[in-house]
Amino acid sequence: MQITDKRSITRVILILASFLIVVAILWNTYNFFQIFKEDERSKVELWAGAQIALNNANENTDVELPFKIISSNTSIPIILTNSRDSIMKMANLPVEVEADTLRRRIFLNSLKKQNNPIQMGLADNNFQYLYYGNSPLLNKLKYYPIALVLIIVLFGAVVYIFFRATKMSAQNRLWAGMAKETAHQIGTPLSSLLGWIEIMKVDNVDETTVTEVEKDVDRLQTIAERFSKVGSEPELEELDIVQETTKSFEYLKSRASKQVVFSFNAPDYPVPVMLNPELHSWTIENLVKNAIDAMKGKGKLDIIIEDTEKYLKIKVCDSGKGIAKGQYRKVFEPGFTTKKRGWGLGLSLTKRIVQEYHKGRIKVLTSEVGKGTTMQASFPKK
Repeated sequence: MQITDKRSITRVILILASFLIVVAILWNTYNFFQIFKEDERSKVELWAGAQIALNNANENTDVELPFKIISSNTSIPIILTNSRDSIMKMANLPVEVEADTLRRRIFLNSLKKQNNPIQMGLADNNFQYLYYGNSPLLNKLKYYPIALVLIIVLFGAVVYIFFRATKMSAQNRLWAGMAKETAHQIGTPLSSLLGWIEIMKVDNVDETTVTEVEKDVDRLQTIAERFSKVGSEPELEELDIVQETTKSFEYLKSRASKQVVFSFNAPDYPVPVMLNPELHSWTIENLVKNAIDAMKGKGKLDIIIEDTEKYLKIKVCDSGKGIAKGQYRKVFEPGFTTKKRGWGLGLSLTKRIVQEYHKGRIKVLTSEVGKGTTMQASFPKK
């Protein structure tokens, strides 16, 4: 518990530190942007002063410095207008703007929105107005914080995906270890039970009783084999999925409550699919038991097998309590359960068997609260 708390505190500290670093960078960038913006305004004011000097110059005035100041501006777009808002002079505008009267007017309106104009007084009490925009460098700098935030978000997403993948990998290893240990633990009493069956046969115990016990022992062996295959790549073989599903259905039907009305509809011909028989029977068992639990042991349960062009679809329909639409995906998450004593692993394991081991798909096809649910597992045909 203490280790978990320390890790949580470390994560919080790292998140806060990262947040403070991001805020500091953004604040520093904003300040730099404002300083650069003020520097450009100073340059434009200097340009305006040089223009006034040229306007008021006479034959004896040295205009070399004003000309030098005006010609030094090669990046800041400017438009000089008179008091009637007529364009008198412009510099550093796009070529297509300078060549078109309408575009010049539109560009002037955009400059008016970017910065406050500089008012230039003339000798005869008239005024001119100098409008200017941001230089290309300043425009690029304006989007720098956005790019920085996007990079940080992308980096955070990569870190999150990495840690999530690491966590899932650890969970998978834990599941595999628990499953193999379960198979090992089941194996010991199974060996003993097989011995007792042979003793029962020698003692001439009722044949029906022995047969039923053998069936249950075979079932335990199947369960042990299932657990032994979790966490490792199972061997698939070409099997008739209709026959394999029928086997599981018949076994479950014989041991279910008589208050559950079963029906089974399937093609009357074999459909070859690459399957692992033990894991496939586990899939059917989980889906059927989940349906029976949803009906609280009483209702109608249908298994429908549909043969389509690319997939063999198995539908398990029940008349149970149904699933809210917002929980369609959650039912397959480990730990999600609506039962008081459930572990929430059945459908999660089923999804793994169908999608990871058999390269199929499983989903809640339809469901209505209070009326029932249809689960669908699709297997690619050979």
